[in-house]
Formats: sequence, C-alpha cells, structure tokens
Amino acid sequence: MDHVITVRELRVRDRNKTLVGPVSFGVEHGSTTGLCGPSGAGKSTVLRALVDLLPAGLTREGRIEVAGRPVASRKGDADLRAKVVLVPQTPVVFGGSILDNALFGLRHVMRARREVLGDRAEQALKEAGLWKEVRDRLDSPAQTLSAGQRQRLCLARALALEPAALLLDEPTSALDERSRDTVEESVAALRGRRTVLLVSHDPAQVDRLCDRTVRLELPSAESLVAVPS
Repeated sequence: MDHVITVRELRVRDRNKTLVGPVSFGVEHGSTTGLCGPSGAGKSTVLRALVDLLPAGLTREGRIEVAGRPVASRKGDADLRAKVVLVPQTPVVFGGSILDNALFGLRHVMRARREVLGDRAEQALKEAGLWKEVRDRLDSPAQTLSAGQRQRLCLARALALEPAALLLDEPTSALDERSRDTVEESVAALRGRRTVLLVSHDPAQVDRLCDRTVRLELPSAESLVAVPS
C-alpha cells in the first residue's frame, strides 16, 4: 500500500503525562483522510507532531515516515515542511500583495525566474479555486480579501510548494456558511489528485470530503496522571 504518511504508535507527552495516543494510521497517496474525535483528543497536536512543530515542553514518541523517510525530531527542518505543509485553522496573511502571499513559501525553497514563479502561483491559485476572483488584482494587498478568500490563499500558498501532503487544521471552523461551502469545494476538488489529512470537528464535513476516517479518543484517566520520576 502506497502511504505518503505512516504513523506508528505515536504518543505526545507533557513530561510524564500522555496527551495523545498511542495512535497509528497511514495516509495513502491521493487520498483525503479525516482525523476526528472529541475536543481535547489532540487532533491538531497530531498534525503538529507530523511536522515537528509541537509547542515547547511537549515531546513525541513513536515513528513517523513521510514519503518513505523517517522524520527525525529536530527543529528547523525546512525540507520536511515543504513536503508536508500545515495549513492552520486561522488563515495567516502576510503584508504584501496577493501574489507575494501565494509565493511566500515557494520563494524560500526555489530560485527561479519571475515568469516561472508566476506560472506556479497561477496554477496554485487555480487549484485552490481562487484564480478567477483575483487574477485581475494580484498586486492588491492580501488584507483586502475576505476570510474565505484568505483561507483559499493559504491553501494556494501550500499548493505552490507541490507538497507530498497537505495537513488542513479545521480549515472552515472560523468561516461563515457561504465561505465554508466555497472552501469545501476547493478541498473537494483536490480529492484523488492531492494527499490530504483533514482535521475537523464536524462529522458531516468529514463524510463529505474524506475517503476514510481516523478517530482519536481522549487519553485514559491513567495516562493523564503524572507518574513521579
């Protein structure tokens, strides 16, 4: 089975407390996999563990492989984060134009002529379902976009990197219904072409968008009790 992401016995700990896990799953090439579970089960924490961006003080155990390569626990692995790109719940828009934002990550990993970068940005914006809305104002400030457009711009910024997988953390939870539907359409259009791991608190959204579901459970009471060292 062709897994882009493989997770085996992942645990995330805060000192002697187990906050997440153990959890094991695989994400197949071209699939959209939903990661769901009750509040506090650690869905977003799992995404951050996959790209080694856990908050200070938290550690992970277990084995993670991305594109067949073990993920070592070392901060600042830019190569990893260009292969598996995390799109956070709240869209992060930088100062500058819409085009600058679409190319923000790519310019850090690729040197190319302006025309080549422009082509990559156009393709990514099309794939994110935003191109028709912004093609005539690429030089406009990104802050002029609506919340739903900003989320799709963040998706385009990730897609411009041609990642092995996208990690989407509650991509519609901060949006109104209309914007949510538009972002969902963009995510649905990736199905079968991109590898996506989607965190959502909405089971209906997972059913609409995902090929399979991985469910996290709350840690047991015993695992939440610190064991004296």
